[in-house]
Amino acid sequence: MRVIVSLFAVLTWVVSAAAYGGDPRVERVLIDKSERKLVLLNGEQPLRTYSVALGAAPKGAKQFEGDQRTPEGVYTIDYRNAASAFHLALRISYPNEADRVRALESGMDPGGQIMIHGLKNGQGWLGERHLADDWTDGCIAVTNAEIEEIWSLVELGTPVEIRP
Repeated sequence: MRVIVSLFAVLTWVVSAAAYGGDPRVERVLIDKSERKLVLLNGEQPLRTYSVALGAAPKGAKQFEGDQRTPEGVYTIDYRNAASAFHLALRISYPNEADRVRALESGMDPGGQIMIHGLKNGQGWLGERHLADDWTDGCIAVTNAEIEEIWSLVELGTPVEIRP
């Protein structure tokens, strides 16, 4: 039995390496809000691309808690939440220092807890239908199958760039 499991693991690694041109490591996550795309990159080589739903008010950078906007800027993946209210969640390090200063200058709380996540628990049946509208409070949403793949490929500390 151990031999079969080991052979399966090796075969999985070989297939993954071939699909990624020999290096399956995700070095960076790029989110393009205008295209509604999340791209996993190794250098400049796209490894995977996903369609996403954004905050319910997607135009412009997040300014403060409750504005339903998705941030714009450079962040990192700083936490993995397997017990989220949404099927798996990778937290983005929003707010950064510039986000905090901008919000505080306006007398507002910048908010936080911006995640790349799957669908709300119990609503996985929606699948890609969730893309019909931007519906999050500022997070980046993908299907449950997609967040499982992203979860397996993206490590803590991975840079995330969110473009307008």
